[in-house]
Amino acid sequence: MWRCKICLTVLAVAVGAALFAGPTWGQGADPAFETWKSALKAEALSRGITESTFDSAFEGVQPIPRIIELDRRQPEFTLTFWNYMDRLVTDTRVTRGREMLRTHADLLAGIERKYGVQPRFLVAFWGLETNFGDNVGDFPVIAALATLAYDERRSAFFRSHLFDALKILQDGHITADRMVGSWAGAMGQVQFMPETFRRYAVDHTGDGRRDIWQSLPDAFASAANFLSALGWDGTKTWGREVRLPADFDWQLAARGTRLPLAEWSKKGVRRMDGGALPNVDIDAAVVLPGGHRGPAFLIYPNFRAIMGWNPSRFYAVAVGHLADRITGGAPLATARPANDQPLHRNDIFEIQMLLNRLGFDAGEPDGIVGSMTRKALSGFQAQIGEPPDGYPTHETLIALRAATGSEPQVVPEKGND
Repeated sequence: MWRCKICLTVLAVAVGAALFAGPTWGQGADPAFETWKSALKAEALSRGITESTFDSAFEGVQPIPRIIELDRRQPEFTLTFWNYMDRLVTDTRVTRGREMLRTHADLLAGIERKYGVQPRFLVAFWGLETNFGDNVGDFPVIAALATLAYDERRSAFFRSHLFDALKILQDGHITADRMVGSWAGAMGQVQFMPETFRRYAVDHTGDGRRDIWQSLPDAFASAANFLSALGWDGTKTWGREVRLPADFDWQLAARGTRLPLAEWSKKGVRRMDGGALPNVDIDAAVVLPGGHRGPAFLIYPNFRAIMGWNPSRFYAVAVGHLADRITGGAPLATARPANDQPLHRNDIFEIQMLLNRLGFDAGEPDGIVGSMTRKALSGFQAQIGEPPDGYPTHETLIALRAATGSEPQVVPEKGND
């Protein structure tokens, strides 16, 4: 039930303390973990994992406290679209991407012929996921997944991936000592989770192993196979930055309306240089990842495929833009707003709380901007006559406080009962 009102900072501390409740993450053997592991082993054997595979994989494995710290850690400030692009699409990454495209041209061309995914996109995914293989992670995947499966917060999700990882070992694609990845279990040059690996990784070299850690042919082909399964069209691009007319109907973007390119042309949407849109029979939608003051993008079906890889509009734009830059495309033409300041997570929490108070369903306040928050915010913006872009700003927070008569930084604490 809802209890007293306290400062957001105190609330954040309280929530953080509550999140750490659960197993004890100490040094040495944990009797509770051993009991949990015994039950896990019984289930693994029932799923076809051999006893020798399980015992070998779990030799010396104990929960890793650092992984729980990383899982609980949340950034203090949310990234703006421009912050995000500055971090991911750098001049250094563009230059190196061009080098990698040249270096692996023959390999990538062969994979394109087989899977229909253009080389520039494979290099872009590779660059964003692991900085072209430099940062594949150094956590032992079995121990990482065991730690997260033992923890109560997302146990079922990571338990499933743990069984998949054991099957990967049993099938001989990698050894446990070489199966390393991120703290959350994403693996190899293209950071596949074990379930994605089992469904989409391929043995491009024909050596009997799907090695996305050391074999670039296998890594590139696996990424292309995954994208192909997500509906990638190798004859089309991902989208483009566009110029919107002064009388643009913002609700078209807010609702994700998809129209043929010819219809967008009739509505006054143009290339950034003022030229006409391509005369291509394809449906598209307008997205505004940085709000109405940021760049507008006309996105095509391949954008949805990128979102299938990572359901973040920022990420999808970064992949597409990096791919364009790698092949000589220009930087974004839209100027960065002068007041592009990130919001504190507590600000997002307050925005969600106030939207809910006004009857716009933003879901359970968590300080993270997701689809429900954007939809709720878009409704509020439309109500007060602002462009309904669903993009939270400091001005948005001020407007919400005014609409609810609220004082700054005061929210109800969610109790444990």
